[in-house]
Amino acid sequence: MPFLSASATGGAHQTTATITSPTGETNHVPLPDSSSYRVPTHTVLALLLALRIVNALTLRTFFQPDEFFQSLEPAWQIAFGRDSGAWITWEWRTQLRSSLHPALFAGVYQLAANLASALNLNPISRAELFIAAPKVTQAIFAALLDCYTWRLAESIYGRGTRTAWATLALSVCSPWQWFCSTRTLSNCVETTLTSIAVYHWPWQWPDSVSSKTRSKDKDDQIHGHQIASQDFLLVSLLLAAFACILRPTNLLVWLCLSFPTLRRATTHGRCALIRQILLCGSAVLALSVLSDRLYYGVWAVPPVRFLYFNIAQSLAVFYGRNRGDYYLTEALPLLLTTALPFAIVGLWQALRSKPAPLPGSTDQEVLSRTILNRLAWTSIVVTFTLSLISHKEVRFLYPVLPFLHILSARPLSSFFTPLTASRKATLASLLVVNLIIAGYASQVHQRGVLDVLAYLRHQHEARGHVPTSVGFLMPCHSTPWRSHFVHPGIRAWALTCEPPLNIPLVDRDKYLDEADQFYLDPGPALWLADHMEDTRAVYTDTNIAGGQDSRTPAGSRMESRKWPQYLVFFEQLEGMMSESLNGTRYRECWRGFNSHFHDDWRRNGDVVVWCLDG
Repeated sequence: MPFLSASATGGAHQTTATITSPTGETNHVPLPDSSSYRVPTHTVLALLLALRIVNALTLRTFFQPDEFFQSLEPAWQIAFGRDSGAWITWEWRTQLRSSLHPALFAGVYQLAANLASALNLNPISRAELFIAAPKVTQAIFAALLDCYTWRLAESIYGRGTRTAWATLALSVCSPWQWFCSTRTLSNCVETTLTSIAVYHWPWQWPDSVSSKTRSKDKDDQIHGHQIASQDFLLVSLLLAAFACILRPTNLLVWLCLSFPTLRRATTHGRCALIRQILLCGSAVLALSVLSDRLYYGVWAVPPVRFLYFNIAQSLAVFYGRNRGDYYLTEALPLLLTTALPFAIVGLWQALRSKPAPLPGSTDQEVLSRTILNRLAWTSIVVTFTLSLISHKEVRFLYPVLPFLHILSARPLSSFFTPLTASRKATLASLLVVNLIIAGYASQVHQRGVLDVLAYLRHQHEARGHVPTSVGFLMPCHSTPWRSHFVHPGIRAWALTCEPPLNIPLVDRDKYLDEADQFYLDPGPALWLADHMEDTRAVYTDTNIAGGQDSRTPAGSRMESRKWPQYLVFFEQLEGMMSESLNGTRYRECWRGFNSHFHDDWRRNGDVVVWCLDG
């Protein structure tokens, strides 16, 4: 009995059936043309941009500290000076991060400051502008990510095809995209740059053709194609180099994509490709080194130091260790949610599909199978390689999510064709599930740690910008910092968690950062007694903190902190705080919901603010 399977071609906008006879002979039988609906790219991009701006401005939850401390805080320092109150973490003090990413947002802050001055905005409106400007900037990157994922799908499945539109729908309706794509994480910019670069990648690098066998017209055609391929290659390599500078692990993606191209190219094509890789890589590296020289004041190559600290010294383990199957059992389900079954089927189809030409297949079919096969292998290799590293996070797999959406689109489109009543109900159910997940993740879970910054900022504004002092008795980096305080009159301190940079590996298990010491038995009361001035200071009006801003690294000798006007902590700590500060002038003045659950017991419950009466 013959085996029948259907696949969509690219340029012809036609579906073919692959029939394999018992003798092993393969034939391609064209099926009726699939429906196509073309919309100009600029129209799609404009709609996506509007969607992602709404997405960015309505996001109300906290995800990762790096969203602020690896981008907006150093950007604030670049834009407004070293005395602007930005919190600069240890990575920046050890030249571990490229300054290119925060430099982008520093430019945004400068533009916002100039606009605020030109419009003569009051301090309150100015603060809102500074908070919104980076979000809108990142929304542009998020819209480009959606757009180029769709355009890459069109180059595979054909312009206007149902499968290409299914890819765009997967990206737009993805809970992960709604939750993460508009955040100012380097992973988000990395993913956008990767998506655009892969779209421009010359999958069929021009082969050399003997001058004896080609006509002048053919020679002109080939020459024009080579110029177009070289232009596309230049764009692709430059963006890929920037992505690798931002996140050195992005190199895995390009090793997977470039190696087959190098292997299949002619000797002349291989040399030309290697030359372009070295040229573009050197140019971007030189720009990065110059930018870092201006920022750090010394010559540094952050990607090399990043790999040294995280691999040679294993410092990433300080921030968590995960199981070997974490990416398969947790990360990919979180990235894909309801698209996971279709991604599995799409991966299987792409891996089984042979890129080599088959009888009756067109060049476009061969190219489509080639791209899908490489995207599948890239997704697998990146996931497997990152699984070998002890410290794992979902966002580290983000660059392969567009590939997985493209691979998922064909099984999704096939499953819902024709769109019967029962399939409409299934599709509606999947959309509702995605909407619930996206809404909860972006509007509910961990919103208190952002809401409290808005409360403190508004309190400072209501008090006529009189200097305000705040103390955060929370695990380190639980909230944003200067990028959300904005006003220089808000001076604050928080618990720190500096890693054991200069401690031998054998002694690191005994190391405790300041946040660890705070929660260590017999509890925070002991830390308060050792690190805060006598509690008698808060029984009277004397010795109230007057704008202290302390981020002293753990382990260093520090003077006793003054009691601030506002104390911020999680509800989990409320009993101890009530016992330690019973009878003082501290009273609860604000409480905000944060989360229904949390994997860190120290962050359980609401966010609570206590204020000094009077």
